[in-house]
Amino acid sequence: MSKLVKGFLITLLVLFSVVIFAEEPILIGFSMDNLRLERWQKDRDIFVDVAEKLGAKVIVQSANSDDALQLSQAENMIARGVDVLVVLPHNGKVMGSIVKEAHENGVPVIAYDRLLMDCDLDYYVTFNLIKVGEYQARYLVERKPEGNYFLLGGAPTDNNAYLFREGQMNILQPYIDSGKIKIVGDQWAKDWLPQEALKIIENALTATKNQIDAIVASNDSTAGGAIEALKEQGLAGKVLISGQDADLAACQRIVEGLQTMTVYKPIKDIATQAAIMAVSLAKGIHVITNSTVNNGFKDVPTFFLEPIPVDKSNIVDTVIKDGFHTLEEVYKNVPKSEWPEVK
Repeated sequence: MSKLVKGFLITLLVLFSVVIFAEEPILIGFSMDNLRLERWQKDRDIFVDVAEKLGAKVIVQSANSDDALQLSQAENMIARGVDVLVVLPHNGKVMGSIVKEAHENGVPVIAYDRLLMDCDLDYYVTFNLIKVGEYQARYLVERKPEGNYFLLGGAPTDNNAYLFREGQMNILQPYIDSGKIKIVGDQWAKDWLPQEALKIIENALTATKNQIDAIVASNDSTAGGAIEALKEQGLAGKVLISGQDADLAACQRIVEGLQTMTVYKPIKDIATQAAIMAVSLAKGIHVITNSTVNNGFKDVPTFFLEPIPVDKSNIVDTVIKDGFHTLEEVYKNVPKSEWPEVK
């Protein structure tokens, strides 16, 4: 058993012991960018469930991708006396300002999945985001080492979008330098919206006369928008396209042959880890980390989790086996005679 796993189990044991003897529950604030995406709804539900089992109460507020509203909501949580503030920011630079106010009120802050920039952040929990981008690009170049590639980035306000791109370019750059791959477009989709991705790819197909071989889409939402544009030109399933988050719609597209792959980030792992970190902070228990990430102000203690590339060949052994989605949900649009056997 690894030291990390041992530490994780010891922390859980201590936390459950604390719950038994606690006189009043701790209060955790969870400030979320939005709940539009299926994935954030899952994060919320698991985080709240784990935190409550550990004896905490959780206030969750979603800002619908409005920076001013998210700041106001976070300030309100601090005023309500939260013991710990967990933040999934819409804009990491804007929301970084909440850390100073939180600290002035004795409230530690954990950044959830997206980094809070240029501030004295206490902790950060996320997946290895550069590796996510590497998985996306590597999967495509292994199947299409030459041709026209379009880079479809995420929200320019999201630091994660740039980390995904960094990983993608780690893989793509040698192919670009050798002339094997040509980048025919590079754009970013506001707020990760599928309708933004749809417009971007519609315009790209027009500009290139449909000569696009692969789209490096940074998440499943933008991949979905891109695929709608490809459908209009009869190209869905012919152009390679990556994704991320293992959203149900994306998993369905993968088994239908419309989307090439996604990157699965086990939501149960990150939400559980964040809840444990938050309760540990509130109870004065040592918080386990395994790395650091510089946010422009300091090297922030970080807990990295590992992402998993997923395609049709391993979707049963990953997404379905974990219970993230059921076989019936994923293969809903596929004739039952073509469903895989699940052992």
